[in-house]
Amino acid sequence: MGCIGCSCSTGKDSTKGCKSNGGCATGGCNRHNTYDWITAQGIADPRPFDAVEVSFKNGSRKEFFKNPQHTRATTGDWVVVESIGGGFDVGTVTLTGELVRLQMKRKRVRQDARLGQVVRKAHERDLERLDEVRKEERDILIHARAIARSLDLNMKIGDVEFQGDGRKCTFFYTADGRVDFRELIRHYARDFKVKVEMRQIGARQESARIGGLGNCGRELCCSTWLTEFKSVNTAAARYQNLAINQTKLSGMCGRLKCCLNYELDTYIDALEDFPDRAERLKTNAGLAILIKTDVFKRLMFYTYAEDRGKLYPIHVDQIWEAIDMIKSGKLPGSLEDILAMAPAPEVDEPEEAEPDFENVHDVIQLPIEKRNKRKKKRNKNRDRSQSAAAAVEKASQNDAAQGRRQGPPPRRHDRPQGGNQGGNQGGGNRPPQNRPEQRQGERPKQDQRPPNPNKKQDQRPNQGGGRGGNNPDKK
Repeated sequence: MGCIGCSCSTGKDSTKGCKSNGGCATGGCNRHNTYDWITAQGIADPRPFDAVEVSFKNGSRKEFFKNPQHTRATTGDWVVVESIGGGFDVGTVTLTGELVRLQMKRKRVRQDARLGQVVRKAHERDLERLDEVRKEERDILIHARAIARSLDLNMKIGDVEFQGDGRKCTFFYTADGRVDFRELIRHYARDFKVKVEMRQIGARQESARIGGLGNCGRELCCSTWLTEFKSVNTAAARYQNLAINQTKLSGMCGRLKCCLNYELDTYIDALEDFPDRAERLKTNAGLAILIKTDVFKRLMFYTYAEDRGKLYPIHVDQIWEAIDMIKSGKLPGSLEDILAMAPAPEVDEPEEAEPDFENVHDVIQLPIEKRNKRKKKRNKNRDRSQSAAAAVEKASQNDAAQGRRQGPPPRRHDRPQGGNQGGNQGGGNRPPQNRPEQRQGERPKQDQRPPNPNKKQDQRPNQGGGRGGNNPDKK
């Protein structure tokens, strides 16, 4: 069992969390996940602790409650707890035993503080009622924002959370200052028929409740693991040599990103070796100005103020020597002279250990492997088509050679037609359609010209045995 609406919680052990404590890919159930490894290992607490940590609405809110022994509630169980404002709420037990003691100490909650109590384990009817009120939260959020806008209140309703029994609804809002929402509460109580509680939160807390993805591609730190918000200012960006761009330095909440403080201490320690006033260096070749600084490589990039075509990466130790020379009253000749003052110390990188292998190249010689030549697979269809084409070409050559020996065959329009099978022999000996090659400059004879298909030809055989086999009729 996992959080409500989680598709990956089916068939999973509740003590291991979604996907074996790997967290879901979405931001729905990866809010401040905790892993009770003591309960998962089956280790008994040497000092039993009667308090438990209960999570509400997928980790958006966590509180501590007293857990009597008769409830027998353990990590991963759905429980019904007493609400501070009256009524009952439904949540999930996330931590028990010694880990709760450490969490209370971390959040500065005294062990003798007055805490609510776990009533019993939740049954199916409690979970069904919780699902019903959770489905109504989105519609109520939209309606609540419309009412606040109609009253011209300078506030933003960020989230809505129903109590487990559905009798109370908490509206989380953000505002720049104090807001008189007495009239707003009357509208909410009349329209929603529940007990209304207004709670003001900051922009970072709002992003933590809503969740989302940052520009780094990961889920927001405030919604997954970050619980304490420290102040972030632009000085953290200057120490890290970041451009002061409000758009790039701001997070989903509209404030400066919390991750600007993660590596700030490392940058501050590394910047102690750099000179404070080294933005400009006077040289005989001209004034040199600092363009950028590589903190971890200990390099400072300079160029001339008059000619900024080339950058000179100079080590910090060389800059210190140049500053000492300037203080003594001597100016370095140029940036090239500063580069030649003292070579930058080389960083001793750990050498990779070479494997202790024996050279057996001249001792052992492997025989040359004989590979069998692969026979190319022939395409049978291609071979058949090639052989058929060759046979056709050979047959045409034979027919041409036989035609030269026996004489050209008669053309179709020169053959005798009708009943004259043997009348005129000259009509059947006309030159063939593929006449022989003509000599250069020789005109074709009249009887060798191709017939005109538009002119009607005589169907009778030639009576006179003249030059042509079929002549047109003459009147």
